[in-house]
Amino acid sequence: IKSPVLVTGQARGYWFFEASFPVKVFDSAGKELGAGVAQALSEWMTEDFVPFQTTVQFAKPTTQSGFLILEKDNPSGLPEHDDQLQIPVRF
Repeated sequence: IKSPVLVTGQARGYWFFEASFPVKVFDSAGKELGAGVAQALSEWMTEDFVPFQTTVQFAKPTTQSGFLILEKDNPSGLPEHDDQLQIPVRF
């Protein structure tokens, strides 16, 4: 991937809060390079899949690979409600 990266897909409605959830880009050393906010493209107050989209700008990586991380929005802050999907990427 290269910056900016367009991220699209579908997530269950319970991943969203106020129609959004965080998306981050990390290098393989664990350094956060950039972040964005995925926005629901349809009704998000459902347990069904909801289409989303965001564009994430990120700094130039110093490693050849890293991760795109989709984080379940967790306004409660309680760790038992945390979840994420890590997608390996090559820069």
